[in-house]
Amino acid sequence: MRLFYEVADAGNFTRAGNKLGVNQSSVSRQISALEQELKVPLFHRHARGLILTEHGEVLFKAAQDMRLRLEGTRQQLTETSERPTGELKVSATVGIGGIWLAQRLTEFLDLYPGVRIQLILTNDELDLSMREADIAIRLRRPAQPDLIQRRLFTIHYHAYAACSYIERFGEPGRVEDLDQHRIISLGGDQPSFICDLHHLATWGRHPKDPRPSRLVVNDSLALRRGIETGAGVGMAPDYAMSNNPHVKQVLRDVEMPTLDSYLVYPEEARSVSRLQVFRDFLVAKAQSWTH
Repeated sequence: MRLFYEVADAGNFTRAGNKLGVNQSSVSRQISALEQELKVPLFHRHARGLILTEHGEVLFKAAQDMRLRLEGTRQQLTETSERPTGELKVSATVGIGGIWLAQRLTEFLDLYPGVRIQLILTNDELDLSMREADIAIRLRRPAQPDLIQRRLFTIHYHAYAACSYIERFGEPGRVEDLDQHRIISLGGDQPSFICDLHHLATWGRHPKDPRPSRLVVNDSLALRRGIETGAGVGMAPDYAMSNNPHVKQVLRDVEMPTLDSYLVYPEEARSVSRLQVFRDFLVAKAQSWTH
């Protein structure tokens, strides 16, 4: 089954054989023997590789499920709750992962030297049930019913400008003043609920007549850097700008948006000790973090 899984995943006898340390002819013979035993074809063979048949798709899904269960069992057998060990794949958005989480990981690594962290920064919601990640920080409630979720903290968004920018162009006191200022916006392939938070271009204006953004970036870290170096006025979360001496919060009297952050992980992973200690560490850091 493992050999079948690797062949189906690679779509090629040679690549699967190289991964398993088996020659191509042996892989081909074993797949043919499996097809004869099951009495159904598993692959369509053509010049550019292999394509799963309908029967092959059914078997591949079973092989995936088996592989995930075996991996979960292996992790539980090789861990002890006293000394968590192994790799933990952590998914987070570029902003919260690259700023809030990254600066707290050193302390965790010092506390648990046997745990290796793979931090995956992406705005895509990875499939935790398929082990694309073990645990994730998300900015909205997960839709998957089999995920445990725990609220971390509320993220407050504010409008900011660099002190150097305010010295040059003044400080906007009202929303209408933004008409006379340079606007920085988040764009690109961000989720719509994130882009909606960066609405300085349309605030107080008709949606079809927005203020022109002088700078649009598709990365929240670049957006933060643009604000603090004086490119213009932009929206940013409090965790990105707290205690930053180079920026000033503007439009303080205007009600600003918020988002709740959530820590999520699969039900079957709740007994994995390295996930338990990482979860407890983050919850403690979230509770002690002052905005």
